[in-house]
Amino acid sequence: MTKILRILNRFNVGGPTYNVAYLTKYISDEYQTTLIGGEKEDSEASSEYILQELDIPYQVIPEIKRGISIGRDFKAFLKVVRIIREERPEIVHTHASKAGMIGRMAAIYCHVPYIFHTFHGHIFHSYFSKAKTTFFIVLERLLARKTTAIIAISDIQKHELGSIYNICDPSKIEVVPLGFDLRRFSENCEEKRRQFRSQYSIADDEIAIGIVGRLAAVKNHHLFIDAIAQCKQQSPNAKIRAFIIGDGELKDELQQYCTAQNIPFNTEKDTTFDRLITFTSWIKDVDRAYAGLDIVALTSRNEGTPVSIIEAQASGKPIVSTNVGGICDIVSEGETALLSDQTITDFSAKLYTVISDEPLRKKMSENSKTFSSWKFSYERLCSDMEKVYKKHYRTK
Repeated sequence: MTKILRILNRFNVGGPTYNVAYLTKYISDEYQTTLIGGEKEDSEASSEYILQELDIPYQVIPEIKRGISIGRDFKAFLKVVRIIREERPEIVHTHASKAGMIGRMAAIYCHVPYIFHTFHGHIFHSYFSKAKTTFFIVLERLLARKTTAIIAISDIQKHELGSIYNICDPSKIEVVPLGFDLRRFSENCEEKRRQFRSQYSIADDEIAIGIVGRLAAVKNHHLFIDAIAQCKQQSPNAKIRAFIIGDGELKDELQQYCTAQNIPFNTEKDTTFDRLITFTSWIKDVDRAYAGLDIVALTSRNEGTPVSIIEAQASGKPIVSTNVGGICDIVSEGETALLSDQTITDFSAKLYTVISDEPLRKKMSENSKTFSSWKFSYERLCSDMEKVYKKHYRTK
């Protein structure tokens, strides 16, 4: 049996937690996995319930956090070194940037024979200053030299890593799209829809538009807010409601922005929901939210493989998204999604097209229902990852 130490950035709600959870739970019995990860930020929702529901043992390393702190990062490094020496894994597989830095350094130090790293998105634009970005690119190039294989989650991400940022030779990069258990997004949809729309007082003839994700600068929620306001201005009698589902460090700023723009909004603390925009915070049973929505949007400046778009398509929802990162690899443009540049003019026009064209919404909804079923299943994820491990066992 091959022992794997799997290391995650932090246990916050998002695609990486699902990725490591399904790989830990469902990879074949040829592998025995130990899972560790960093602690969520105060502004984030914990994803530990995902692991607990799947009965997956895990260990939290509080020192693995966002940002650079020499003292804290060194403590995290020593803890990971200790775990490697105790577990003696043949494989260390890190997921996302901070875990990739600390975990791979520890694995290299301990002479672990096989080291893999998955990029869940990347931080090479829209996150940091030019100087910091250059530092991270140089660091990733150095670590890649000692990494058995780099895992990209889309073909476009592979191109960016290998040909634009030159992290390593493209031949060293394997593409393994994310995988999920999507069954709950197609089950009991009518009842879930009724519950969600009743909770938030959404009339049968109102079109509910949602965006799901961290309230962080890279997600560009200001564009979503502006687009909703512009669509309403363009057609004042249009019956639309918008829902910002998630939490993060920009929550107060976004609400202040709505106030400054004279855009009426509700918060999750309200008892009556009757405004144009509602901030719901995180919704744990997000499948109920998708069932209640009619359109799902994404306005990010940079993305890897956003879980919200995969789940929304599995729920049969039309997508309107900025065309960034790996988005075009996970939708069928014109069939399940309309893709936009990052301008308010283009995004609001695409959003208004879907709002105003009911036959188009129905067509996109039907297309979405069948698009994600195998392409993003956890069975396919585990099968693909095992092939990558075995390939590099033979060739290293």
